[in-house]
Amino acid sequence: MIAPASDEQARHGGPPVPAADKTTVAAATPWADRLRHAAIILLAAAIALVTLAVLGEVTVLAAGAVFVCVAAAALVPWRLHDAANKRDDVPGTSPVETPVVRAIVAGMPDPAALLDRAGRVLHLNAAAAQLAPALRVRELAQFALRNPEIVNALREAIATAEPRRVSYLDHAPIERWMELIIAPVQVPTTFGGTDQCMLMTFHDLTPLRRVEEMRADFVANASHELRTPLAALSGFIETLQGPARDDAKARERFLGIMQAQATRMARLIDDLLSLSRVELSAHVRPDVQIDLAPLIRQVADGLEPLAKERQVAIEIDMPETPAVIAGDREELLRVFENLIENALKYGASGGRVAVSVAALASGEGGTEYRVAVRDFGPGIAPEHLPRLTERFYRVDVGDSRSQGGTGLGLSLVKHIVNRHRGRLLIESVPKKGATFTVCFPPVKPEVRA
Repeated sequence: MIAPASDEQARHGGPPVPAADKTTVAAATPWADRLRHAAIILLAAAIALVTLAVLGEVTVLAAGAVFVCVAAAALVPWRLHDAANKRDDVPGTSPVETPVVRAIVAGMPDPAALLDRAGRVLHLNAAAAQLAPALRVRELAQFALRNPEIVNALREAIATAEPRRVSYLDHAPIERWMELIIAPVQVPTTFGGTDQCMLMTFHDLTPLRRVEEMRADFVANASHELRTPLAALSGFIETLQGPARDDAKARERFLGIMQAQATRMARLIDDLLSLSRVELSAHVRPDVQIDLAPLIRQVADGLEPLAKERQVAIEIDMPETPAVIAGDREELLRVFENLIENALKYGASGGRVAVSVAALASGEGGTEYRVAVRDFGPGIAPEHLPRLTERFYRVDVGDSRSQGGTGLGLSLVKHIVNRHRGRLLIESVPKKGATFTVCFPPVKPEVRA
């Protein structure tokens, strides 16, 4: 079905004009009508003035002046009206809506939106559209941002024309802390004045919050771990100075406990210092060639007394060719000591610990070495696996402390492996043991011998 022609189409006899072209038709066709109306008015005015001049009611000069005024009254308002329509119809006439302003907002790295003084969105960048999909150009931002804190801050900023800053917790799609800054912006208008706009920028505070939480947790956990052995040492010292001063048997037992607590505290401090050193040098990749095989055998020989005490056999499987990587000898010793010692302590019920080194092809064009330490003990529940490398995280706090653990071993392993640009993989099935695999990248040609 063809829609009936519009009045403009009927008058001009042209083909049907699509609805999308109505603006063009409206801009082009009124001139003929306006000129026709103006011609009629001027003709009527000319006839009247000529008649009055002939009758002697007015002079010819006065009649000419009146005709000029009538002509101006007939033509000039339509001219101004047409110019005003052009300003309204052409997008981007307002300085706020120019492509330059749009490009500036779009180029901002953080989510940003520019609002007019009523709170309608003039421009927004892709980051803002992703953060708040309900934001739409030429619609009120208050309706799109449903958070009460944001709405109140926006209303206050519009009412007072003063900056506002508000922090809030965003729950969707993931939980994160955000900060909204609303800054008034004075924008020049077409006729030389200024207009009030509001620039909203969003900043993600989640990384800072997490770092702050990690720092607070670290201080609390470190203080707690140090306080426990210190309290034991202080208590036994007071006992030895008081009631057990002359009790040789009690003194011998207390001194043994004190030595164990002092050793635990020294190990904790040593792990903290090692972790700090590794973090400080995390951006520097080790550049010394290290053969993994003799390093692992050295660690296994050093832990042989602990293996005999726990009645666990250490099985080592090494390749025939040297397994050379770029690394730091002391840090790699700490990695293998922690992994094999943990396997001996927590997987002792399995009766054996398997340590293997395998050479696999790497995507970088060289050989990637994987060192796997597997125990056959009770294993680790799946919910604990993602948090094993967190500082002071323990699956069983009591068991870890009784084993002399500090809760920093796997965290230290992770940081050392990261510094070597490697990966740490943890696999475990309850009642079937656990496997900790360290993957080291291939040696680069520029590594010095």
